[in-house]
Amino acid sequence: MFPVARAALNLAVDFCASLHHSLARGIQHTAVRQAHRKHEPNFHDKYGNLVLLGGAAVFVSVWGYVLTQLGMEWGLSPVGRITPREWRE
Repeated sequence: MFPVARAALNLAVDFCASLHHSLARGIQHTAVRQAHRKHEPNFHDKYGNLVLLGGAAVFVSVWGYVLTQLGMEWGLSPVGRITPREWRE
């Protein structure tokens, strides 16, 4: 029984090692192929930073308006503004 288990274990280890090696080689080949191919810029490459900066500008301007022009009262504490009513018996 022991030699059979050892043989099965060796077979599994060899299979995993060869699978790992072929998988790593496949990834290497894919990386090399993609590195030699011409990269055409897509929408994000062309306009990504511009869209990001535009969104940041809109965000800052809207919140700037909200915080300064809407006349909100920022004293959220009710201390000193609420007086208790007379107790009714």
